[in-house]
Amino acid sequence: MSDTAVTRMLALLDLESIAADVFGGASPPLPAQRIFGGQVLAQALVAATRTVDAARSCHSFHAYFLRPGNPKVPIRYEVDRSRDGASFSARRVVALQNGAQILILAASFQRGESGFEHQSGMPVVPPPESLEDDQEVLLRDQSLTGAAREWVARERPFEFRSVLGRGPLGPDRPARAPLDHIWLQTRGPLPDDPLLHRALLAFVSDMSLLDTSLLPHGKSIFSSVQVASLDHAMWFHRPFRADEWLLYVQDSPSASGARGFNRGAIYRRDGTLVASVAQEGLIRPR
Repeated sequence: MSDTAVTRMLALLDLESIAADVFGGASPPLPAQRIFGGQVLAQALVAATRTVDAARSCHSFHAYFLRPGNPKVPIRYEVDRSRDGASFSARRVVALQNGAQILILAASFQRGESGFEHQSGMPVVPPPESLEDDQEVLLRDQSLTGAAREWVARERPFEFRSVLGRGPLGPDRPARAPLDHIWLQTRGPLPDDPLLHRALLAFVSDMSLLDTSLLPHGKSIFSSVQVASLDHAMWFHRPFRADEWLLYVQDSPSASGARGFNRGAIYRRDGTLVASVAQEGLIRPR
């Protein structure tokens, strides 16, 4: 298998089994000061799923980020088998570094069932083929130099195509409504294992969502604002593939107390709602 950002991401999700219900995870060798929260979400979800019957799939998880993760230190994932019922299983995962908790995650799993069905409609937006890769758009900006250009140019497992555009990669930008529509998919094919697709969607769902709460204030994550994800919840509604185009609809109905609240809805391109997301994050003016 060739060495790409996608295959390296899959390797990060292939956790080491340390003991019964205990797993080990690593971080990519990137010049980052802290671990990306989506990575810990994805790895914790993999750890929880490893302890559940294969006939049951995760339908939701709720997580709190407790401390910044150190990318140079391995992560230990300890899973508590909270309950295995007739239809549902519950798991609690604690992610630790040097004995300190950096994340706690509770996940629920359910055997396949049929029942009532309804969903909200997908917004009418241009197809991804009519839009440009966000990375290529940013790299055309000649004012982007040095470490910032290297950061944008590095190979990434996901491709993004923004419908509304995020504006230049700078500290401030014109204020607009806290709403975004972003097409996304992995930059290569994936195995068929649904666990990997859920874990990868959990990973990417933590990208750009918090930034939505800064849009009406004309700020970005590169502004003089302290930003950090505080919690993250996700619900998986219907089957999907992360290596096929998905539309991530994001909005932020409220910001208060130096916290921004954000919501996401993720659709297949045929309009099927496959997942919902909610997150609150720190957006503290410096």
